[in-house]
Amino acid sequence: MERIGSVTPAGNGLVRAILTFLEDQRLEPTPVNYTFAYRVMSDPAGALAREVARRTDGGFRLSSGEVEMLGNAIEPGTRSFNPADPAPAPVEPAPADSADAERAAETQRQVAGFESMVSAIHNETRDFGRDLAASADALSAVPGTDVVSAIAELARITASMRARVDIAETRLAQATREASALRQELAVAHEDARRDPLTELPNRRAFESASTDRDDGPFHVALCDVDHFKSVNDQYGHPVGDRVLKAIAATLDRECAGHLVARYGGEEFALLIGGVDRATAFDMLERARRAVGARRYRLRETDTVIEGVTMSAGLVTLRPGETIVDGVGRADQLLYAAKRGGRDQMVGETG
Repeated sequence: MERIGSVTPAGNGLVRAILTFLEDQRLEPTPVNYTFAYRVMSDPAGALAREVARRTDGGFRLSSGEVEMLGNAIEPGTRSFNPADPAPAPVEPAPADSADAERAAETQRQVAGFESMVSAIHNETRDFGRDLAASADALSAVPGTDVVSAIAELARITASMRARVDIAETRLAQATREASALRQELAVAHEDARRDPLTELPNRRAFESASTDRDDGPFHVALCDVDHFKSVNDQYGHPVGDRVLKAIAATLDRECAGHLVARYGGEEFALLIGGVDRATAFDMLERARRAVGARRYRLRETDTVIEGVTMSAGLVTLRPGETIVDGVGRADQLLYAAKRGGRDQMVGETG
């Protein structure tokens, strides 16, 4: 008997929306690209977001040249770009809670600080070269007999240049630290964008983008659905339902260790099983499904026992040239066959 506790799922946020945009457009998470994506996703009604929507309509991706051109041509807060252009559908931002919004703002401040630092170093370098040329001209004008004065002037120029080099090196080190911190922040946000916050499993996006271009096939796709899950939420409340989903996720992950288990959405879970034949994959998933049905949950607050939590599933083997999304579509049909057949069972394809 398992006593289940509470969990507070985190919401999706602006950082996840930005990372999704960068991934969809195949853009590296550089400061320039991140700043561009931040402007697009944080102001969906603005001219930049509308122009991006127009250019990417139909599945097209932005080029790095377009990112640079649009970022320079359209000022933040602008509401129009070209009146002759048809108005595209506005870009919808992902919902954000206050913590995610603050995290996105902090990352944006890091980007702005990094760009400011690089700009300052560039100016220092430019001024350094200008002063060096001016000093060389001044020294060449010193009379040959005034050796002492020339040496003193050379020492003064050298000391001044050394001080400026030290300042530039300090600023460069700080900029490097800022860049490293930003890269780590983006890496964490990227991982968060591909993980379900409740179950801590990979999410639908991560599942559908998983690679099957490997030599450890064949690959099998399964889609699982908790039976009558609405009744659990209706009878015990959504917080309890969330705890049950988390426990089911842990069971599937344990029983199918070494294979990809993801929360596909709601009470649905998806699995990508590779390197075994169809019969072995069927047996593995059937054991996992039975393990889910064998678990009993006792509510910590009231000692009430939740029984009868079962799962139905459909399993297919990917065909040559077929994508994971294709496999999910076929597995979904078998899942509903299992539902129509009485639930608490799995159906695998034959032949």
